[in-house]
Amino acid sequence: MKIRKIPMRMCVVTRERFPKNELIRVVKTPEGSIIVDETGKANGRGAYLKKDKEVFLKAQKSKILDRQLETNVPSEIFEQLNDLLD
Repeated sequence: MKIRKIPMRMCVVTRERFPKNELIRVVKTPEGSIIVDETGKANGRGAYLKKDKEVFLKAQKSKILDRQLETNVPSEIFEQLNDLLD
């Protein structure tokens, strides 16, 4: 039986590589809106975050998602991320 390749992605905050299913993707859609992509398949520019509240807080304080997605990320996105872990 053939071994399947596990897609690896890098967390933009910790710079660590994880399997894609252990990360949450935040996407800037072609229309310019910011969404949390739970499926990992939405169109647009994506940035991955480790599923950890400390990582979310660090991303919000350092504005790293703003730089990665080249736009202002609203605070509602960070609230959505925190709700996903609860």
